[in-house]
Parts: sequence; C-alpha cells; structure tokens
Amino acid sequence: MKAIVPIAAVALALSPLTVLHPLKISGRSMEPALRSGELRWALWPWCAGMPRRGQVWMIEGPEGPSVKRIVGLPSDRVESKEGEVYLNGSRINESYVEKVELKDAPDGVWECGDGYLLLGDNRRESHDGRAWGPLPPSSLRGRVLGAVAE
Repeated sequence: MKAIVPIAAVALALSPLTVLHPLKISGRSMEPALRSGELRWALWPWCAGMPRRGQVWMIEGPEGPSVKRIVGLPSDRVESKEGEVYLNGSRINESYVEKVELKDAPDGVWECGDGYLLLGDNRRESHDGRAWGPLPPSSLRGRVLGAVAE
C-alpha cells in the first residue's frame, strides 16, 4: 500500500502532460506572433477540438515539424494574388501577417479537399502550404496556445 503513494504522486504530477506538451519555437516563419526561441504550450490533437481558421498548430510537414497558422479548411479554395489571400473568392484580413512585397509574394490557388492549408505569418521567411499544398488532418500535431490573433 505504501508503494502506491509515490506512484500516485508521479502520475498526478505528470497528468497535465496528457493534455499539454511544451514546444520551443524555431525559426522566423511565425514572426511577429511567435519568435524563435520562445517556449509555448500546445494541446495534443485529441483534446484540441476541431481545427479552426486562424489557429496556430504544430504540424508534421513535408520538411519536418514546424508551426503554422490554419488558413484553409477542408473544402476551401485559397488563392494568393499580389500579396493578398482570398478564401472562396473573398479577400481575408490577416492583421497578424508581416506584409509581403509583391516580388516576394508567389501567386497560386489551392483546393483544400479533405485537408488544411497552413501558412506562416512571416510569408517572406516561411516554407509552408504555398509549396506543400494542403496537409491531411493526421499532420496536425498540436494546437499552440497563446498565439496572437486566433
């Protein structure tokens, strides 16, 4: 009976990690909302709820793990034109985005299908859905807490 007390104490101390996990931001792709070196918490996908537009998620992308913002949801059509992003034909306000010079703003159209289109806020520095296209739901690894403009 006495051995169960330390085991219970350890289990109780670690229980928040079943819902949250620490995350260190690496790179400049999410500036100014998130800066390289910052430590944040992320909710595991099973308890984060349905992903919503504007939320910041840790993902497993084609180039490895990274942190990006959801712009396109399943069945959405996203278009980038002259530095502006259009969702299903309407321009969206992205106050959290570092403005992009037109020469640095690749144009494109992405049909999300069953996936999510994720972009970095610092579009000049971000390798994101503009190159990869939409990612399947299984690529979402955790919703980052405390990111600006969710």
